[in-house]
Amino acid sequence: MPFGVALARAVEKMPAPGALEGGCRFEPKWDGYRALVDVGEDEASVWSRRGTDLSATFPEITTAAHAQLPPRTVLDGELVIWLDGRLTFEALQERMGRGPRTAASAARARPASLAAFDVLALEGRDIRSRPFDERRALLVELAASWRPPLNLSPVTADADEAAEWFETYAVVGVEGLVVKGGAQPYRADRIWLKVKHRSTIDVVCAAVTGSRSQPQEIVAGLPIEGDLRVVGRTTPLTPAARRHLAPLLRPPEGEHPWPARISPGTFERFNPRTSPIDLALVEPFVVEVSADVAWNGKSFRHGLRFLRARPDAEVDAVRPPTAT
Repeated sequence: MPFGVALARAVEKMPAPGALEGGCRFEPKWDGYRALVDVGEDEASVWSRRGTDLSATFPEITTAAHAQLPPRTVLDGELVIWLDGRLTFEALQERMGRGPRTAASAARARPASLAAFDVLALEGRDIRSRPFDERRALLVELAASWRPPLNLSPVTADADEAAEWFETYAVVGVEGLVVKGGAQPYRADRIWLKVKHRSTIDVVCAAVTGSRSQPQEIVAGLPIEGDLRVVGRTTPLTPAARRHLAPLLRPPEGEHPWPARISPGTFERFNPRTSPIDLALVEPFVVEVSADVAWNGKSFRHGLRFLRARPDAEVDAVRPPTAT
């Protein structure tokens, strides 16, 4: 992997235009896989943010990058797949599960695109120390002759336009906005900001991690196809939330719909674990959480935020959100 990637920390609302060095620049937050594209003399490679070589999985990207980019150039961007005018993360997951022998047919059936938003090296020159606005100008010039699947991610310095993007792009599956400083260099740290669409929903607390007296996270359930299914979990609970919840966590009164130990694959994308997860099962009750748009109809890919308990609400009245 050529470089470490810059990351963003979450904020609750759009920052003021001057909140970051050199003024704020706003970009869509794509719902895909972060990727660095490294173009060598003879071939191009694609790397995940954690350093996994994805070149064999996305041959359409490596082929296009080698054909359209100068050698010794490194781009930062997001791998996405469009289906019926919307982003589909599930199709990307399916592509990730394919072996090299089926990658070519998978690329033809569900081709990926690269939404490029930064250039880190250009023809052998490491330009990460340059301000974002300078790197962006070089990226725009580089992208002038691109053809799909290479695409230039849009950016604006206009806060009103960014606010409009935040509202209107949600219908196609864009998660929110990433905010960067016009004078910021590129470095592998949480130097950017991100603001995501969130909604308040009811879920069923039917288990916790930790213990009933010292809960660490709420394990959330929703009725799916007639059964109460594990659909995600909250981010770690605050000390105040733990104290508030502990008196409500009662042992199950009858047969519980979940086992006391589940595989790590039950939780899709956040806080991956390699060993089974022990649950402290509880009598189900309703809690209110804040969730982002990463709901696929069966589970939440990102952590939920606990807001409050609703022990007076009817568990049978809880319904899944509409898939986005």
